Amino acid sequence: MTRHAVVALTLAAAMGGLTAPTAFADSIPSPSSASVVPTDPVVTGVTVNGGNDVVVGTTERKSFTVTVHGSAAPGLHFADVDLLGPNVGFYTTDTFCESPTACTTGFTVDPRRDTYNEGFDLSNANAGTWYVDTLVDTNDGDSLYTRHAGAFRLQRAARITVNAAPEPVAKGRTITVTGKLTRANWDSYRYAGYTGQTVSLQFRPKNSDTYTTVKTLKTDGTGNLRTTVKAATDGYWRWNFAGTTTTAPKKATGDFVDVR
Repeated sequence: MTRHAVVALTLAAAMGGLTAPTAFADSIPSPSSASVVPTDPVVTGVTVNGGNDVVVGTTERKSFTVTVHGSAAPGLHFADVDLLGPNVGFYTTDTFCESPTACTTGFTVDPRRDTYNEGFDLSNANAGTWYVDTLVDTNDGDSLYTRHAGAFRLQRAARITVNAAPEPVAKGRTITVTGKLTRANWDSYRYAGYTGQTVSLQFRPKNSDTYTTVKTLKTDGTGNLRTTVKAATDGYWRWNFAGTTTTAPKKATGDFVDVR
């Protein structure tokens, strides 16, 4: 039985079944004139970091927001947000809702030390898919707990280099394109070679804005890349790494080669 039904029954009992005086009866609002009809809370979704993955390097803290979307009458009031990830990763915070349908709170991840959650260090094992659990309160005191209301990826930042040589080069001659793919190591606080990863070699003609994939290959045991192509026209060469669940994508800045 809802709290509103209890109130109605109490009022009826107090009146002893007597008919209310006309003046009193006229003052009781009809159901159609009630300003708000209370409803149970509903969580419709969660937005983490504006819909983007959370990418963390080796030195700088990364701050991001989590917004819980929902509805209730007379509106959402308060939200408790928990983030749960691989290898017992756990963050929690709470916030008052900024509107009847949204509650936004902030988190900060420190790759060197999580000072915001006692005793928990960010390690490589924490990279991957994280889930968002929520507990929302409404303005009339109802609550709703939602397990896995949303998900996002906490990823290790990547770096990639490129060098195309020789420059300039005669048309039809061979160009050697090298590079290296590395990613943040949250255990050593350095960038280390990312081995065995598929990377695309791409080319953009001098007067074009579009890169086209020429070939794909895998990084070697230290993250290095090396291949050869024929020089045809002036343009930019780059490596493009699409990323993995644990590591963010990365594109190298194009290296221009003058073909003569």
